[in-house]
Amino acid sequence: MKLKTIAQRFLVPGFVVTLIYFVRYRCLVSPRAEVELTPNLRIGRGSQVSSFVKIKASKGKLIIGVDVDVGSGCFLAADAGGVTIGDHTMIGPNVTISGVNYRYERLDVPIVQQGTTSKGIRIGEDVWIGAGVVILDGAVIGDHCIISPNSVVGGTLESGTIAQGQPARSIFTRR
Repeated sequence: MKLKTIAQRFLVPGFVVTLIYFVRYRCLVSPRAEVELTPNLRIGRGSQVSSFVKIKASKGKLIIGVDVDVGSGCFLAADAGGVTIGDHTMIGPNVTISGVNYRYERLDVPIVQQGTTSKGIRIGEDVWIGAGVVILDGAVIGDHCIISPNSVVGGTLESGTIAQGQPARSIFTRR
């Protein structure tokens, strides 16, 4: 890890990060959130990041749209594929959005030594993500979707889908 990244993560107080993001993007970031100071992270105007949220975007772009609400205890991580969250999205507490995955093809090499892949994650506009949802690398969620609590999304959900389960499957279509 670079010395600059270490300094930003551990030496910059939370209230300074809150001020920087408010001035730069006109969004509200809790001083109790752990948000990286990086050019890879963009947070839309009017968005709110609650306490105990961790946002990591040192290896890839993470774009959060306008008027997005990120609930307490969430973890958002972007890698080379990036993560995009559309405008007016609500993310419930303890949601994990991870835009990276480990390689695991070879049995003769430990998984941790095989490297990572990153397809990226795309979340549309006006999406409601329930508490405890896990969104895996490669997921694409269309506009106006609702994901019920504790679901796992790893594939594509069409616009207007209400989904639940592990893996998340459509149970209804919004009209």
